[in-house]
Order: sequence, then C-alpha cells, then structure tokens
Amino acid sequence: MDKAVELGVGFIFTNVLQLIDDNRKLMRGTDAKIKELTDNLGLLKKFMELYTEEYYKDEILRGLADEIRNLVHQVEDVLETHIVEESRFKNKNFVGKVVGLWDRLENTRNLGKAIRELSEKVKKACNDNKEIGVRIITSGICDPIPRDNNTPAGNQWGDRIIGFEDAADIVLDLLGIPKLDLGRSDAKEQSTSEAEQHCDENPLEIVSIHGMLGLGKTTLARKVLNDPQVEYHFFTSIFVSVSKDYNKKEVLLSMLSVFIKDIRDQKYHKMSVNDLVFKVRETLKHKYLIVMDDVWDTKAWEDLRDAFPDNKKGSRVLITTRQESVAKRAATKTDPYPLRFMKQEEAEELLRTKVFNESECPDKLRPAESRILKKCGGLPLAIVVTAGILRNDPENEKWWDSVAQKSLSMDELDSDSQKQLVDDLIRRSYDNLRHVYKSCFLYLGVFPEDLEIQVSKLFQLWIAEGFIPQIERESMEETAERCLRELVDRNLVMVRQRTLSGRIKTCLVHDTLRDFCKRTAKAENLFQECDTGTVSSSSRRLFCINSQFSNYISNLQPAQNVRSFLSFGQEETTLNQDLYPNVFKQFNLLRVLDILSIKLPGPRFPVQLPNLVLLKFIAICCELKILPRKMSSLLNLQTLVVRTTSPTLAIEADIWAMTKLRHLHTNTSTTLPKCPDQSPGGENLQTLSTISPESLTKEVFKRAKNLKKLGIRGKLHNLVEGNGESSFFDCLCEVDSLENLKLYGDDVNSKLLALPQAHKFPPRLTRLSLHNTSLDWNYMSILGNLRYLEVLKLKDYAFKGDYWKTKQGGFPSLKVFFIGATDLTRWDAKANDFPELKCLILKQCKTLERIPADFVHMKKLEMIKVEHTKDSVVSSARRIVQLQLEVLLQQKSKKASPVKLIVYPPEY
Repeated sequence: MDKAVELGVGFIFTNVLQLIDDNRKLMRGTDAKIKELTDNLGLLKKFMELYTEEYYKDEILRGLADEIRNLVHQVEDVLETHIVEESRFKNKNFVGKVVGLWDRLENTRNLGKAIRELSEKVKKACNDNKEIGVRIITSGICDPIPRDNNTPAGNQWGDRIIGFEDAADIVLDLLGIPKLDLGRSDAKEQSTSEAEQHCDENPLEIVSIHGMLGLGKTTLARKVLNDPQVEYHFFTSIFVSVSKDYNKKEVLLSMLSVFIKDIRDQKYHKMSVNDLVFKVRETLKHKYLIVMDDVWDTKAWEDLRDAFPDNKKGSRVLITTRQESVAKRAATKTDPYPLRFMKQEEAEELLRTKVFNESECPDKLRPAESRILKKCGGLPLAIVVTAGILRNDPENEKWWDSVAQKSLSMDELDSDSQKQLVDDLIRRSYDNLRHVYKSCFLYLGVFPEDLEIQVSKLFQLWIAEGFIPQIERESMEETAERCLRELVDRNLVMVRQRTLSGRIKTCLVHDTLRDFCKRTAKAENLFQECDTGTVSSSSRRLFCINSQFSNYISNLQPAQNVRSFLSFGQEETTLNQDLYPNVFKQFNLLRVLDILSIKLPGPRFPVQLPNLVLLKFIAICCELKILPRKMSSLLNLQTLVVRTTSPTLAIEADIWAMTKLRHLHTNTSTTLPKCPDQSPGGENLQTLSTISPESLTKEVFKRAKNLKKLGIRGKLHNLVEGNGESSFFDCLCEVDSLENLKLYGDDVNSKLLALPQAHKFPPRLTRLSLHNTSLDWNYMSILGNLRYLEVLKLKDYAFKGDYWKTKQGGFPSLKVFFIGATDLTRWDAKANDFPELKCLILKQCKTLERIPADFVHMKKLEMIKVEHTKDSVVSSARRIVQLQLEVLLQQKSKKASPVKLIVYPPEY
C-alpha cells in the first residue's frame, strides 16, 4: 500500500462530483441531500490528496483508504444506477411512463435514502480521523496540473538511442554484414542480382542476444535493424515482438502485416496456422532479416522456426531473450552474444540526456551523479527510471543527494534482488508523479505487451475514463498531450513514432513497467484482466484478448459494476451468433466499450446498446447499414467509432443532441441527420470522418466550428463546379480550426471537376489527402499555394495525365509528399520547388520514368521510398542518394547519414 491509494479514489471523486453536477435534473427531489453529500465528498477528497508517503505504512490509515475507496464506489454506483433508470424512463412512450410512474417514485425515494446513508458514512469517515482532519480543513486541494509553455513536440532529444555502438558493430558482424563503403562511386547501382551474389549460397543463420531485463536488448536490436548497412544488405527487414504471452497466429499475422496492408481482412484471420506459415514462407522468398524480440522459452522459438525458409541467400534471424539457454538453443553458427552493461561514459550521457536534454551536467551535481550511476550499475532501465525521478527537481542538489542516498547498488544484489530494485525504482518514479497523472500511467497496462499504442485513441480513452480534468483555456486533448509528454519525460513511456511536427504519434511501454501497471492497478481496483479465471464482482474496468471475450460473455460473469470493457487482438474474430443478444445485457453502467477487433454478426442493430446511457466511448465492428434513432439516448457520448462491411452508413440518431460528442470515425460513406434549428450540439466536434458530401451543409459547418479533421467519401462532382466555384469550400474556409482534410471519390463517373483557389481552403490546413479524384495535374499549382501544407498524399489516381511540370515557388512548407497509383510518365521539377521536403514516397507509379534529377540538391531530404515502380525510378533514386553522399563527403558535412532509400519489392 502506498501513494497509489490516492490514485485509487482521486479521479473517482472528480468523476462523482462532475456526475452530480451534470445530472442534477435527473435527481430532483434530493437537492438538500445531494448538497450535503457533495460537501462531505469534497472533504474526503482533500484527505486523499493529502494522503502521502508519510502515512502509507500505517495499518489504520491503509484500512481507512480502502474503506474510503469502497465508499466512493458505492456513491458512484447509487448515483449512476439512478441516472440510468431515470434516463430510461424519459425515453419511454406515454403508456410506458404511466406504467412505470410508481417505480420511478420508488426509485427517487430509494435514492434519497441511499444518499442520506452514504452521506452519514462519509461524514463519519471524516470525524473518525480528526488528526488528519485539522490538516484537511486548513488545506486547499493540492497538486493541480500546472500550465506550461512547452511546445507540443516536447523533448525529442531524448528519443535518441544512446550507447552500444560497439555492441551494434559486433551484432552486425555476427549477422555477416560486410562494412558498406557508401563513399564508393561504384556502389551506386548495386542491383538485386549483384547483392545476392555476395551471399554465395549462404544458408539461413540464427543469431541471438541475451541479457537481464532492462539491459537494452530491444533497443540494440532496433538500432541494428535501422542501420543503413542492414537496409542496404537485406531486402526485407521485420521487427516482431514475441513476448511472454506468446501466440503463434498473432506473431505470423504481425509478420505478414509488413507486406499486406489489409491484414485485418477476414480471409487472413480465417486462415489456419499452417496456412499462415505457408504464406509467410512464400512471402520471404528474398534475402531477409527478421528480429524476434523477447523470446521467453525454447518452445516458442522451436514452434516458430518452421516459418523461416532457408532460401540460401544469406537470410538471418536475430533473437533477443533474457534466457541464456534459449539463446544457446536458437543460435546456429555463432555463439550467443551476451549484452554488456553500459560503460561509464554511456551511462553519463544517457542520464544527462534524460534529465537535462543535453550531454552536460552542472558541476555542483556531479558528485551525486557519480554515486547514482554507480548504484545503477550500468543498467539502462535503472538509469532512465532514476532520471525520471531526478526530473522532479533537476537543479536541486539536495534532491540529487536524496535520490543517491535512497538507492541501492545493483552490483551488491543477486538477480532476483536486482529485479526488485528496478521495481522499487519504478515505484519511486511513480510516487513522484502528480496526482492526476497516475491513473493515466497505470491505464497503459490494459494494452497488450509490446503493442504500439496510437496516441490519438489513447487520449480519447483517457478522457472517456475521466482521468483528464477540464482546464480553463485548454482542450482536454491538449491536457492529455501534456500528460503523455510528462510520462515520456519521466521515462515511464517510450516514443515509437512522431509526426513531422514532432508530436508523439505512437508510444510503447516497457514490459517491466507494464507489469508494474497491471499489479498496481489490480490492487487498487482500477482494472482487471479477463483470463481463464473468474472476474471479481467488484471489477470496474476489464480488458482481454479476443479469444477470451466469448468466454466472458457466455459464462455470464458479473458485470453490474463494470464501467469499461476493452478487447484487443491482431486477429479479428466474429462473435458467435448465439451470444450476440447477451453482449450488452450485463453492462448497465458501462462508459467505455472498445471491441473493434470483434465483429458483431448480422445487419441487426444490438437492441440493448441504447440502454447504456452512460457510454462515452464506443468502438464496434459490424455489418450495420443504419445507426437508428434510438441511439439518440446516448447523450454522454464523446467518441463513436464504427467499422462496417456496408458500403454506406446512415446515422439516424440525433448526434446534434449529443453535446459532448468530440470524435466520429467511420470507414465508409456516412450520412448525417439534419441539424434541427434548436439542437445544441456540434460545438465540441473535432473529428468527422468519413462523411458523404450531401451531408456537409452550411448548418453542419456552422455548428462544428471547432472541427480539426474532416474526411469526405462519396460522389464528389457536386463539391466544386468546373470553373472552380464552390459553395462547399465557401463554407469550409470559414472553419479556422481545420487542420486535416481527406477527399475520397467512390464513383469513377463522379470525379472532382476542379479545385477552388487556394484562399478557399481552410487557412490552417496542414494535411491534405486526395483519393480517386481524377484531377488534371495543372491543379497542383493551387495546392502549391497552400502556405501551411506539410503533408500531401495523392492516392488512387488523384491526378491523371502523363506529364506534370511543377511550377516554381510553390509548396513552401511541404515535408511529406506521397504519390500512389498514377499514370504519370514524366515529372519535371526543381529542388527549390519543394524547399522543406523531407520524405518522398512513390507507390504504384508504374509508368513514371524517373525522379527529377535536380532533387539531388534538396537540402532537407531524408528519405525516398519507392514501391512497385520501374527500374529506372529506382536507379534515379539511387543516383540521388549517391550524389548527395559524394557532396557530403566533399564538404566533410556533419550530417549523420545520407538520404535513406527504401525499395520494395526486392526484385527491383
């Protein structure tokens, strides 16, 4: 028991108080009792915020904290049960209301009685603890989220991989990769056949890395995989997480997802394991490098071994594991590589980078730094977690001395004690988090091990769960983003991908940290995993993998208190038709429902779903054509995600009455209901995607004035007239907040006729995607005048014609340019036509002859990716890379590496 107690009820207090405030109309007749309860809850909330490390070992206080948590849960249950019953009564017809009137009056009386009893319990809990009560009365609510002036990108310096340069070279050597001299001019046109000649009929070999937890095995493997030599030497390179909870089918699907973009298609998920093994072997027909990360036992490796064909082309598999026995069993020709601890200079650089975002440490802190690093013993995980603790007060000499004094030495402990030490360090870092960040951190434990978490979805879940407070002059998404940056800065969360602007796009949690989250959250009843055992009746948040979902539903396990249910899986499964009627029957108080990876069978709408009036987040996969009007009862909804097999989706539910709705995502052309004149909703909408053009009226844009992302799918010919005039864009340009616009043409006979002038586009537009719009290349000059446009994606014949000459002076801010599926043959352009371009992607450009030669002069180009193009395009890309390298060598530039070139498929 520790400061986690404070978390266990802290955010619940906030939720309950907000719940009362939002639903006073539904609790009429109990106003005085509600006020008394609210006052007493506020007093207890202050107590829990003052419940700090000095108390957590006290048995009496520990029991009190458990009692308070249970008490607040009871309050929440009583209030929300009444709200559900009252909402259902309001939605009944006249006859139903007459019949149910007596029950309604009885429910109100029961609510008053329950509130009175709970209020007395709350008051007693306060009175029984007068010693703390003095501090409660004289203290305000503490630990708010401070406003900061940092950029949304946060600290990107800390994303760098530090150290292990010699280890990477050793592993590259074990993989048989010769040192590639990129400076040689004769290297510029190496073809597939020439590369394979280097293999000399080399057989498949397995190389293994082993070491204790937190030593950096995964980091080293990724460092090797991203090395330019690997990208040059292997045509296919894949990173796959195996993990402790090994599932062969999931691993195989993960490997295939690199090659198959629609891997979620049912035809792949219905394949047997043997068929998937055959598919993987068929795909790996060229020279490949596969990293199998975090293999726990020999059984898992031997089970996967048959998926890797020996094509005699020098292919390699690299395994990381904690177990030396697994490493020895897997390795073929070379001995397993035992990963060393960090050297002193590497440890110093890592600690300083994580604390100060640079490689220097103030002189006054160096004595404490030396003691801290000695106790960390060169273990990277211990170093970064300790750095997270130091960031709590990074310039304070006394704080550094305190951290150094309290830390145990790694080199004085056996392996089990070392694991405990790492866990204690995580606990200390967690204890030093602000109160409001703790629940956000622990919640990361619901995601499967090694899953790359989409940050946009994570924010939506955090908000729906009630973890993110509303702060004046700041959106909840912005607050959530600051929370994530704090967790990253504390080294509790790893960044996996960033956007071009530096914002975090995906993140990952180290498995040791995830285990901590799961243990602590279960102890505090924050969430529980549905496994083969029975779920506790007190569980309030449940998560599972797909295969366990059906078992949970069929066994009718207790769900009366469940507020959240999330299911995960690479493999999409279809729910048994017989279980369908019971899916939502048990979840009366549900707020979050994320079962996107489980397909609901049949075209019938789940009749019980509208009864879940507390729902804030829904993500479902189905065959629905209509979301019926009865869904209008879900007035608390914030996020609605619908993936359907139907080509269209009609929303009849009154989303304009859902004043809290923030995000609407669908995968098909979706028709919105008309906007009633008196309807209050739309102001909080940030995402509408993908919507039919006919639904996007002037009234919609007038209401959705804070829209940031808009996706349009359907017949586009009415959006813009042939002369460029457009009433649609006249309205759209008034949406100042819009940053991301996507246009999907679904009908080849209804193409986009033209584009309006640049001033008719939203003024803050940074991302634009056009799909199957069949425009003439002359219209590209209009897009070139969008001054803030950073990402432009042209897919599925967005433009047609065999020649495009880029006009000078356009695309001043463009960083990513994607051209896919086009009949373009000749492209004339100069480097200064794209002064900020970092990434060029050409996919399915099968008639294009070459990349403009002048692109060799691009100063900021970092990557060229070509996929399914002519040999001549690949050759022109290689020439650009080579000539840029020669310039760098001549200038002795400090640029880290030349332009990265990715070519697929390998036969080019």
